[in-house]
Amino acid sequence: MVLATVSMSKQSNKLIYIATIGKTVGLKGDLKLHIHSDFPEQFISGATFSLNEKESITLSHVNGDKTLIRIEGFDNPESARKFTNKDLYTTIEKTRKECHLENGEFFWFDLEGCTVVENGKVLGVVENVERIAITNYLFIKTDKTLVDSGFTKSFLLPYHKNFVLATDVEKKIMTVSGAMDILEAS
Repeated sequence: MVLATVSMSKQSNKLIYIATIGKTVGLKGDLKLHIHSDFPEQFISGATFSLNEKESITLSHVNGDKTLIRIEGFDNPESARKFTNKDLYTTIEKTRKECHLENGEFFWFDLEGCTVVENGKVLGVVENVERIAITNYLFIKTDKTLVDSGFTKSFLLPYHKNFVLATDVEKKIMTVSGAMDILEAS
């Protein structure tokens, strides 16, 4: 079971956060790129990304080995410096088109909103997915009936084949095992 990362933690309407631009490097306006996506192949020369809902940039050069980028029209450190600490975004549509998944893989945004069910009982809804160290966790908002009976309002469930038995993103249902034990211990 593999989960494809395209983070939604910094989502802005239809935009999906995928990277942060770091400091300038060298004399040609190169910038360090901190990728927050499992799809580094989307960072190619000529690719356009949003900085926010109104501004976008186009990459004129990409060095994947050193994770350096150069932005079209900004070819010296002084002009490129204005992009330091800026976040890069893309859209769900562009992600679906350019980032290819293998069978059994899902984008994080496809898992959000899935109802989490164990032994026929609804435990909650996936609010988002978080990567902590090397493990992906489902952040689950606990079902109101369980909260009313004394359970915590939310809990984390490792996104791992031992816990997640089946995922149907079309029906927005995720069948799990062992999640109730985690919820009870939360």
